[in-house]
Amino acid sequence: MEHGGHRGLVNVVDVEATCWEGQRPPGQVSEIIEIGLTVVDLDARERLSRHRILVRPARSRVSAFCTDLTGLTQAEVDTGLDFAAACRLLATAYEAGRRPWASWGEYDRKQFTHQCRTTGTQYPFGRRHTNAKAVFTEAYGLSRRPGMAQALEVAGLPLEGRHHRGEDDAWNIAALVLRIAGRGAWPEDPDPID
Repeated sequence: MEHGGHRGLVNVVDVEATCWEGQRPPGQVSEIIEIGLTVVDLDARERLSRHRILVRPARSRVSAFCTDLTGLTQAEVDTGLDFAAACRLLATAYEAGRRPWASWGEYDRKQFTHQCRTTGTQYPFGRRHTNAKAVFTEAYGLSRRPGMAQALEVAGLPLEGRHHRGEDDAWNIAALVLRIAGRGAWPEDPDPID
């Protein structure tokens, strides 16, 4: 990949994590079980590719509530990579350390930061992260930050696939990123996160 020629590539990331209705079971922690990633070319104004990385949780199980929400089952995530391998894949296959990345809100970034810290895993992303929810809210002059499904309605875009499935959510968020860019409101060079 030449430098300059593809400065417009952004990784749009959405994660799903183990979750429970009500109290978290004793001894379990919320862990990433799916990483959805869509590569966006801001210059060409298109979504280039969509990816799904399943991650096998080490310290939690997929609850019935979590399956209802995400469609993911324990049997399915058992076929996934361990978290450290998933992070290495992000760094190598998707140039996560070099490309700017975006997510809807701060949850995904914070979940990665926390899980990397607690597991001693190298953080796969670079420091150029954009909170697409905050940028969208400003671009559309909204008083409150909308959820992804609501933002799609505001932007007049369809919700493609299943909400709360990482791969589909990343694909939909990528459409919102392109809509924001089309309004000239996408930050050219996001502030680095310390």
